[in-house]
Amino acid sequence: MLRPGVLWRLRPRFGGPAVPAGSCGRREVASGVPPSGTTSPRAVNIFDRELKRKQKNWAARQPEPMKFDYLKEEVGSQIADRVYDIARDFPLALDVGCGRGYIAQHLNKETVGKIFQTDIAEHALKNSLQTYIPTVNVLADEEFLPFRENTFDLVVSSLSLHWVNDLPRALEQIHYVLKPDGVFVGAMFGGDTLYELRCSLQLAETEREGGFSPHISPFTAVNDLGHLLGRAGFNTLTVDTDEIQVNYPGMFELMEDLKGMGESNCSWNRKLLLHRDTMLAAAAVYREMYRNEDGSIPATYQIYHMIGWKYHDSQARPAERGSATVSFGDLAKLSDVMPQGKKQ
Repeated sequence: MLRPGVLWRLRPRFGGPAVPAGSCGRREVASGVPPSGTTSPRAVNIFDRELKRKQKNWAARQPEPMKFDYLKEEVGSQIADRVYDIARDFPLALDVGCGRGYIAQHLNKETVGKIFQTDIAEHALKNSLQTYIPTVNVLADEEFLPFRENTFDLVVSSLSLHWVNDLPRALEQIHYVLKPDGVFVGAMFGGDTLYELRCSLQLAETEREGGFSPHISPFTAVNDLGHLLGRAGFNTLTVDTDEIQVNYPGMFELMEDLKGMGESNCSWNRKLLLHRDTMLAAAAVYREMYRNEDGSIPATYQIYHMIGWKYHDSQARPAERGSATVSFGDLAKLSDVMPQGKKQ
């Protein structure tokens, strides 16, 4: 089958360098049992977390899981690049919802001394990728991190938090385990992810069955993300969006790859079965509305990147309200008092 062509907006980076024999990071395995079926009382129970665990385990047990890792590899490398942009080293790091370890493989020992990798899928942890740095794999839920307060210098997370029922609690847990002046660098799918597939399925189902059900999981809006990070206690926030477009031979190949990524829908209100006629109609609508010149179809993945810091006294703080010595009205007069040679 023709594999998808990927059009990257950022610098292309298809996976990390090969890890030489004998240079792999030491991998330890720690046992941890996430609370089964427990959620915060305030959480809206949108996703079937047990089903998501099974989906991720199924994907990790495939003979060639790397065939479907192209998207998570790219986003993992982007997060690693953001970590490298921070001018410090991190003796102890944590990857929340690591999957097969798509971030750790891109990090080096000069930047990160040791990393704990957590995920709800045990087979993803067992089949994790080799790294240059020591790793400890822990079976744990994103909403119930089994670590003490002020433990980690760095927390990262890639394409996992969009499946969490209680995102505010998950962000609070991340803030809790960070040391003061520690940093969280994460990425999650945004609201416009797979809008082509969503529209095609809705149009086809409405035409064939007289109505439609949700087939793509709901995503967080970018306007809410900064608020959630601030409410969790983070400051000096950075939130930006990017889009990655992947070209597929057809809609069914796209859906096959989503299943191989462990990204199939697990919403409680999902429709368990789609009629064959509806699926064929959706594929035709998709091709008619979005087809590329070469006959392939595009799928858009919107990525929210976020960086937040845990407060420390050494961090720069904004000046107190009313402490300014120059009014905005005086700014218009700067050109009059500046030396002529310095005017721009």
